[in-house]
Amino acid sequence: MKKFLLYIGFLFLVNSCKNSNKVSERNHLQPNIIFILADDLGYGDVGVYGQQNFETPNLDRLAHGGMKFLQHYSGSTVCAPSRSALMTGQHTGHTFIRGNSERGFTLDKEGQYPLAPEEITIAEVLKKGGYATGAFGKWGLGYPGSEGDPTKQGFDEFFGYNCQRVAHNYYPTHLWDNLTKTPLKGNNGKTKTVYAPLIIHEKALSFIEKNKGRPFFMYYPSVIPHAELAAPEKYMEKYRGKFMPEKEYIKKGNSSPNSKVNPESINNYNVGGYNSQKESHAAFAAMVSLLDEQVGQIIDKVDDLGIAENTLIIFSSDNGPHLEGGADPDYFGSNGPLRGYKRDLYEGGIRVPTLAYWPSQITPNSKSDHISAFWDFFPTAIEIAGLDYNSSKIDGISFLPELKGENQKKHPYLYWEFLEKGGRQAVRMNQWKAVRMNMSKNPDSPIELYNVHQDIGEQENLAVQYPEVLKEVSRIMNKEHISSRIFQFEFEKTKPRD
Repeated sequence: MKKFLLYIGFLFLVNSCKNSNKVSERNHLQPNIIFILADDLGYGDVGVYGQQNFETPNLDRLAHGGMKFLQHYSGSTVCAPSRSALMTGQHTGHTFIRGNSERGFTLDKEGQYPLAPEEITIAEVLKKGGYATGAFGKWGLGYPGSEGDPTKQGFDEFFGYNCQRVAHNYYPTHLWDNLTKTPLKGNNGKTKTVYAPLIIHEKALSFIEKNKGRPFFMYYPSVIPHAELAAPEKYMEKYRGKFMPEKEYIKKGNSSPNSKVNPESINNYNVGGYNSQKESHAAFAAMVSLLDEQVGQIIDKVDDLGIAENTLIIFSSDNGPHLEGGADPDYFGSNGPLRGYKRDLYEGGIRVPTLAYWPSQITPNSKSDHISAFWDFFPTAIEIAGLDYNSSKIDGISFLPELKGENQKKHPYLYWEFLEKGGRQAVRMNQWKAVRMNMSKNPDSPIELYNVHQDIGEQENLAVQYPEVLKEVSRIMNKEHISSRIFQFEFEKTKPRD
């Protein structure tokens, strides 16, 4: 009997070792995934995309060592819905969050309308698949403690800004460490001591270090270079006086002597919009330089840890360049050859610089003309991780074959919608780009049509010449918009109920 028990124990030990080896093997083989998301960085703001006013050596390094996407699109033309598309794998006609809706614009409350609890994020799927998951930066998909909080959407760790409105300030009074509100001593609205992106970055590097021995997914949604335009002096002095004439931005509501706002509050972010900035040009270049430096430190970190060969790094931007807080995208050529800015569905609002770096899988200095979008990241990450996940709700197509130089499945079209500015829709279909304006009240408003292969700046409207193409994109617009109970166009609000 004793021998029998010893034998059973031996078998148990052998099987345990086998299972342990399987787990270890899985952890070794599953690649790490890092997604770095800039905030309002334009298509032309990166060196390899044509920026000549300042250098981005580390972003260029990603391109030279990996793949540069020429036709990759953000999820939306503003922050929250773009991030929702990235996290859920659904375009803005389907994804839950379709606008920058505030929970409540008061000083004692913060955060945006939350993702619904039934929504599945890529972080949730990867976490169930054995990944450590961390998010560091700006969230914007649910106020602290709500069902949309990152800690309830699949992230083991979160550090940064929960609320994108608070993220308009680079010296905030607090950040969030999971569900703990963490004061930043020395920041009180007027006194500026702690530059938030620096300490967020340190948390991100620590996450990589801590999880170097297991597969991890790190989502790094930087707040840079979103307004306000502010950078530490170390970076400002590099560009001070180089981009003349300088553009001064005076905080709205505080410049008039008859303003009801106390003059002492001009640099207090708790009152009014973005902080004033005397050197907007220098500040913008300084911010991009800092972001570039942080990207370089992430590359170096995975290299120093010996995990670079098994780590995919993707860099992109949540939408096109903004015009707020003193930003001057025309001065820097931030949208390159593209038409439009943030809040537009023209190419400048949604076509974004996108780079992928994976030394063991991606051919260095390669370029991709594959037409892709944020909602493709979800299925791409699933395939990279080797997980089984099938859902009819996913609009994306994995671009892993494109990364590896293999046969890539193509989208028949891409679709966007935007609630603001009178309501807008857009479709990208092969060489065609269609934009419908002012459709919130009239869903049948006229459609503009451009051949972006021949006319990347969307200058010549070809709607009259190609009625059959126009008919098809109109069909797509009607088909892909699924009515939301929260985010509605005007015609849906007045539509009689059944």
